[in-house]
Amino acid sequence: MPYGLQMGFYDFLIQYWPRLLTGTGVTLAQFLLAAVIGIAISLCMGLMKLSQNALMRGAAVTYIEIFRGTSLVVQLYWIFFVLPLFGLTIEKFTAGYLAIGMNIGAYGAELVRGGILSVPKGQWEAALAINMSPAQRMRRIILPQALVSMLPPWGNLMIELLKGTALVSLISVADLMFEARQINASTFLSAQVFGAALVIYYVLARFFVTPFMRWLERHMARKMGRA
Repeated sequence: MPYGLQMGFYDFLIQYWPRLLTGTGVTLAQFLLAAVIGIAISLCMGLMKLSQNALMRGAAVTYIEIFRGTSLVVQLYWIFFVLPLFGLTIEKFTAGYLAIGMNIGAYGAELVRGGILSVPKGQWEAALAINMSPAQRMRRIILPQALVSMLPPWGNLMIELLKGTALVSLISVADLMFEARQINASTFLSAQVFGAALVIYYVLARFFVTPFMRWLERHMARKMGRA
């Protein structure tokens, strides 16, 4: 019987859990940093696409189309391997979350735009009637209401972001998938290694990301009086 089938899953975890735990920590760091960048880009690009300024609107459309229309892997390779050819070198850990955040930001921008457009016209008119500036209208009236409708699809996008972090292993960022591949290369315990990685990704998505997003949805609904 092959050695990879002789070691049980429990024995495998006992021996290799420190490396998997370290990789999981890197994955979480990549996820959180990419989420911050993605949310910031989504907000900026979503607002720019709604701008009456043709230059700003064109810049947002160009960004969204490029990052939605090309592969995340290609974008990751461009940031890490190609930009140094133009004199801009980015450390691999930074390149990982930057690429994922910029990619997710393009998708999130459409969610922001759709959420803002879903706010009833009467809300815009009421804010205008009490003489609010455009920035005040957006910050105090429109965005809080748009956020309620944006959160459910954002929950799905955050899970996609979490799964997308596995790609940073391609540029040797020591995340969960990188550690899993390294362990598998030296032990050939494919079932145990990738089974453990599968379980960890599922636990992170099912018991951390999803509950947090649902809590945030309920919190915002109560705050806006829509519970």
